[in-house]
Amino acid sequence: MRFDSILFLCVANSARSQMAESLARHRFGDAVRVQSAGSAPSMVNPHAVAVLGEIGVDASDLHSKHVDTIDPASVDLVITLCAEESCPLFLGRAQRVSWAMPDPDRKGEDLTEEERLHHFRVARDAIAARVAALAGEREV
Repeated sequence: MRFDSILFLCVANSARSQMAESLARHRFGDAVRVQSAGSAPSMVNPHAVAVLGEIGVDASDLHSKHVDTIDPASVDLVITLCAEESCPLFLGRAQRVSWAMPDPDRKGEDLTEEERLHHFRVARDAIAARVAALAGEREV
């Protein structure tokens, strides 16, 4: 797979796509341009920042962005992370891949703080594994 830039998409650009952006930036460094965005951006979920910090990934500079602010010409690969909701559309000729996974925030569930963090850790680890596999597939 050939790409020099990635866009991770979700609806709120608050958890899954933000974790993916941070983990990909950590993995690829300056070799790949990494962005994330959403169709209804809100704010970065503090649980996402916390679980990234647990593995030494600094996510303190993240902020939610609208998909319309991303130049389609700047993206080679679009990865969507939506599962139960409709992912935003992204126009352009970029390759598209789906990494569908449930929202770790589980807003509709009455969870303890530790249970909620557990769901974020599971999502973080799943995304990290997919980013590592993607790095192995990347043609330079």
